Amino acid sequence: MPNSVIALIVDIVKSRELSDRVGAQRSIREAFAQAHGTRPMHRPLWPTVGDEFQAVFHTLGDALLTTSLVRLLLPEGVDCRFGLGRGITADVDELAPGAIQDGTAWWNAREAIEETHHREHGTDPYLRSWFVSDEAKAAGEASLVNGFLLLRDASISAMSPRARRLTAGVLLGVSQTELARREKITQSAVSQSLRRSGGSALLAAHQELEKGMLR
Repeated sequence: MPNSVIALIVDIVKSRELSDRVGAQRSIREAFAQAHGTRPMHRPLWPTVGDEFQAVFHTLGDALLTTSLVRLLLPEGVDCRFGLGRGITADVDELAPGAIQDGTAWWNAREAIEETHHREHGTDPYLRSWFVSDEAKAAGEASLVNGFLLLRDASISAMSPRARRLTAGVLLGVSQTELARREKITQSAVSQSLRRSGGSALLAAHQELEKGMLR
């Protein structure tokens, strides 16, 4: 039986309102490329149709950290939604110019991004991500992960551009001293910003989630 993976569907928030859609898509690819340097992907990001992208991850922990980094790294005015689905994938036509895939991971990722849209336009306007799995044993895991995503997305949505840069830096393993140099502020100011914005809490949450749980 094939091993399960995490399929990811990405679309751009309010893409029709952007004055430079090509530039926005380029910034998304660049953010994923930067995140890819820290967490390998089973299949790196590729564009599909319109403003949508897809990728495949080996583990849920990799997918969660990458999507956190992408939102933090995107320029002001550009944002994404993420549908994460656990399951299997299979190539539909291996001879096609671009790989066409099907499978439960993609069905679940599609359900997840549709749920994100529904909640975003309902009670959770800050929400940008959701996770769906069809594995019975993962029912508790899905509730835990979606609780994390609700808090993560609310925290990132409330951050200033500088707070996002600093949080992305610590998630990428950059020292506070180096971040202070880049921002032309003191190391103490970096530390205070990370505490106030929730960046330190986000780093700690990722570290706790990855202690043997999110495979």
